[in-house]
Order: sequence, then C-alpha cells, then structure tokens
Amino acid sequence: MLNAAFIERWTVQRPGGLAGATIHIAGLSATATDVLMRLERLDGTTQVTRLTPSTPSFVVESAPRALEVAATYLTLGLEHILLGIDHLLFVLALLILVKGTGRLIATVTAFTVAHSLTLAGATLGFVHVPGPPVEAAIALSIVFVAAEIIRSSEGKSGLTERFPWVVAFTFGLLHGLGFAGALSEVGLPQSAIPVALLFFNVGVEIGQLLFIAAVFGATALAVCAVRRFGLAALNPRLSTGLGLLPSYAIGSVATFWVIQRLAAF
Repeated sequence: MLNAAFIERWTVQRPGGLAGATIHIAGLSATATDVLMRLERLDGTTQVTRLTPSTPSFVVESAPRALEVAATYLTLGLEHILLGIDHLLFVLALLILVKGTGRLIATVTAFTVAHSLTLAGATLGFVHVPGPPVEAAIALSIVFVAAEIIRSSEGKSGLTERFPWVVAFTFGLLHGLGFAGALSEVGLPQSAIPVALLFFNVGVEIGQLLFIAAVFGATALAVCAVRRFGLAALNPRLSTGLGLLPSYAIGSVATFWVIQRLAAF
C-alpha cells in the first residue's frame, strides 16, 4: 500500500515475448477501481495503460505509441487536479481575492508557469524535496491566502492583493512539487518522458481551467439568485459575513491539513 494505492509487481517470461498478447485483470469489471498498468520491457521501453471496470484488459504492443502515452498521462493529469482538493482550494482563494480580469489572468498564468517549472524539474530529477514538508507547505499556502481575503474585507491591503502574481508564482512552485510527487508514484515511460510529462501538465491545466469556469458559472448563478430574490437588500454586515463564509471554510480546512500533515512527519 502507498498513499491509499495498492501496488503489485510481476516479472513475466514468455517464449517469443509478450507482443500481441492480451493481459486481463480478473474481477476488475466487478469493481469500481481503476488500474494503471506499467509494462517495462528488457530493452528499457515501457507501455503505460489505464484499465477500468469497462476495459479490464489491454494488448501488449511491440513498441509504445506516443499517442497512447499522451492520452494516458493527459487523463492522469486531469484526474489529479480535479481530485486534488488542496490545489483547487488555493486556486479558489485566489479567484475570490484577486479583482480585475487582467490581474486574474496574470495571477493564474504565474501559478501555471511556476508549477510547470517545478513539476518538470522534480520529475526529471533536478529538484529533490521530501514529500511531507511539501504537502504541509501547500496546506499552509492556502491558509495564508484565506487570511489575506479576510484582511482585505477589513480594508487592509495584504501582499496577495497588491502583488497577486508574485504570491501565485511563489506558492505555485510548491504546488508543482506536489504534482511531481503524484507523478513519481506513477512513473514515466523511459522512451517517452517528454510526451508523458508534457501531457500530464496539459491535463493539469485543462482541469484547472475547467474548475475556474465552474467557479465563474456558479458565481453568475449566485448573482442572478441575489437579484431575483432581492437578497441584495440584506443588512450590509450580514451580507459581508455571508460573503466571508467561503474564506473561513477554506482557511479552516487548510489549517486542519497543516496540523494533520505536520503530525505525519
């Protein structure tokens, strides 16, 4: 077991090799579990395939196809960001705090560039940082931005509000190390490292953009509801308090993660 994932390794010998053979996981179709198969050949090339209950088998190829590697790692990147609640909460906190389309685009771009750099650097072995401190620091970054939102509501201009792209870039470096930790658990096909790394990152970016679009959509619906039901006439203090609920919720969850992750050292 590793991070709630069950890992098994086999060594297989077969006269004539495995090319063209079908590998099937018995019983997978009766579960709700996905399996990432990574087949390493003696020549060092690999084939990575994602199996699901609806597709519990795959055919071993004579040589890995770049398109298959791209599709697999694109899906992995997309799933990782959409299931990575800590990364999404950080992005949400930035969306709440940063005002103005231009500043928001610059902030999200800085976050993207930063985590792309450390993802590549850590995955390729140029940066080595232990996982537990990184995960604790990621949680702490969310607490910081949530606190900045509350400071802003009190009329105090914090660092994130004044220089959002700088904060996003700095903490983006940490989040990239977190992405790299998840990718290292999967591994990279030695014959297609650039393709796998590129499309994992593309998957992360697509997931991030989907999340931002969903937040904007939910915000637009909330604004329509306020106007339709006359909620804008609420007591200003009550209205401000309700508006800060997401920030307090984000900060509380992130604080719990900080304590939990520090205790796991």
